[in-house]
Amino acid sequence: MILQTQLRFVKNIKGVRNRGFLLGIGLTLLLSFIAKLLGYLPLLNIMGQLVIAILLGILYRAVRGVPLTAQSGISFSGKRLLRFGIILLGLKLNLLDIVHAGYKVVALAAINVVVTIFVVYALSKWLKIDKRIGLLTACRTAICGAAAVVAIAPQIKAKDEETAVGAATVAILGTIFTLAYTLLYPVLGLSANGYGLFTGATLHEVAHVIAGAAPGGQAALDMAVIVKLTRVAMLVPIALIIGLWSARQARRGEQKSSTGIRWRELPVPWFIFGFLAMSGLNTLGIIPQELISGLLVLSYMLLAMAMAGLGLGVDIATFRRLGNKPFLAGLLGSIVLSILGFMLVRSFGLN
Repeated sequence: MILQTQLRFVKNIKGVRNRGFLLGIGLTLLLSFIAKLLGYLPLLNIMGQLVIAILLGILYRAVRGVPLTAQSGISFSGKRLLRFGIILLGLKLNLLDIVHAGYKVVALAAINVVVTIFVVYALSKWLKIDKRIGLLTACRTAICGAAAVVAIAPQIKAKDEETAVGAATVAILGTIFTLAYTLLYPVLGLSANGYGLFTGATLHEVAHVIAGAAPGGQAALDMAVIVKLTRVAMLVPIALIIGLWSARQARRGEQKSSTGIRWRELPVPWFIFGFLAMSGLNTLGIIPQELISGLLVLSYMLLAMAMAGLGLGVDIATFRRLGNKPFLAGLLGSIVLSILGFMLVRSFGLN
């Protein structure tokens, strides 16, 4: 009798856990779907689905709270589904587009990324921001916003709340700069091609780039997307470099021998190679375009679920505690990035 009672108790616990897991995944799916719908509205389309999803997650937690039983499903969305989303996102990148754009365009993107990472990380140290948040701030500003945050976070063992705050602050900054670019376009004195290069090399999310380049017309938009995806491609080598650096720092901190690093111990996000593989398949034209379009919709849905999951893990008090200084560092870094990008477009004769 006692044994039967214990077995029923165990089954009940498993049932609750399974329901909680499904509840967590369902909640992130619902928020990502709402974010997609909201992304069609005027002004909100500047932010994009990913940005809206993380803000909805933060808002939902502040208003309704999150059941403890749902945490496992939310965590699954924020980590596991995120990786599949990033892998599928590789289908958006055609490597030949980068080659055809020319070495000056690649150099423009590379210089912007490298200089911005060092500048923002230096600003973070000056503002006495935690090292992990400082690195996330630098990478999110320089490369590709929230996607860079969630790809780099495992490298440096960032906490979920740090990752979520990093993604949320860059979302807000990117939206502010997108609006500023659309207002400044008439006075910048750039051609459609030059303006596309400028926006693609300096704005944060792909959604920001598309919205920011729109005033320049289709020519500006096409060039902006190519430059932006060139920056996205740089996430791969930078993630590997940060993985190596992080592993060496950890070994040094533990006072171990620094004679070498075993690959199995290296905190590299191996799913990045999945991203490259998908890019390769897209470049070779193996996958039909209709299927690619569908898979990219799935990719953004998975990424939005991950963003919602991160948002559900942050309360307003945490955001206020962790977000102020990183926001300032990101703001100053974004200004540097914009000025540098504008100067490079002019000096490289790309206008």
